[in-house]
Amino acid sequence: MGKLKSFIKLEGTLDGLTFYKSQDGYMVRTKGGISKSRMLKDPAFKRTRENFRQFGMNAKAGTLLRDSVGPMLAKAKDSKLSSRMLKLMNEIKNFDSTSVRGHRSVHLGLATAEGRQLLKGLDFNNKAHLQSVLNANFSVDTATGIIEIPDFTSQEQLAATESATHVSFRSAFVNLNFDTGLYNTSYSPVVLLPIDLSVSTVTLTPDGVPAGDGIQFYLLLIEFYQEMNGVHYPLLNGSHNVLNLVELI
Repeated sequence: MGKLKSFIKLEGTLDGLTFYKSQDGYMVRTKGGISKSRMLKDPAFKRTRENFRQFGMNAKAGTLLRDSVGPMLAKAKDSKLSSRMLKLMNEIKNFDSTSVRGHRSVHLGLATAEGRQLLKGLDFNNKAHLQSVLNANFSVDTATGIIEIPDFTSQEQLAATESATHVSFRSAFVNLNFDTGLYNTSYSPVVLLPIDLSVSTVTLTPDGVPAGDGIQFYLLLIEFYQEMNGVHYPLLNGSHNVLNLVELI
């Protein structure tokens, strides 16, 4: 697949080439291909089958992580999250040094310090990074999942959009086994604060420790609102909201 570099923008099929428009611009690919049965059986396509299998495993891992925090993800994500996460999972699986080609797993990649470091700090919304929005120290208790932001002053320590009057915080504590596909998630109650000069300690306590024998993930969600007549309205469909994977063990 290639990107069309021409002032003539084509769509359709011409001389065995298919031209089409995607969100990345005008693209071109060859028409036709090999049969499914040949792809599955021909020894010449062994490497291709391995690549397809690996691609599917990586895609499934990304889907599992997104599904494990579905309610939060709906409030803070960008249109290219799936492709960004697929690329990240592909990099993480490279740290699996024991499995054969086509079977390297994200599960084993995350068993390494290098693999975990790649995933730590992931911003699910590429338009709003935690480091750019929150200028405050916080702690994560990995045993209980409690996230605490001490002595927090929202007006001074948040890069909030001008129309925001309030901010909310919520955490998620996830136990996810990429090998079995099983996960459990516990959420904290929402803490809503006015954006002003008052000082408070934000404590986010999940409703329990999630059961499971997988990897533990700790996530922080920051949402912005505008208050009108006592009602808090989300801003701009969540485009300023942050969802960050702050820790994993």
